Amino acid sequence: MQEIKKRLAKLVDVKSLMTLSLTGAFIILVARGNIDGDKFMAIYTMIVGFYFGVQSSKDKGEKNS
Repeated sequence: MQEIKKRLAKLVDVKSLMTLSLTGAFIILVARGNIDGDKFMAIYTMIVGFYFGVQSSKDKGEKNS
């Protein structure tokens, strides 16, 4: 139960909220037709790649400590 609480606390991180809100915004823009699919995929891939890259570097930093 403690592990679930810790994971939920990490999910409410500012970067996580930023990533989720940007994802939602781009999905809405694509659904409305304001952005085509190719541009959406490029932007979304960059955002998600950055997010997971930061998470990966944090994990590596914790393991090396």
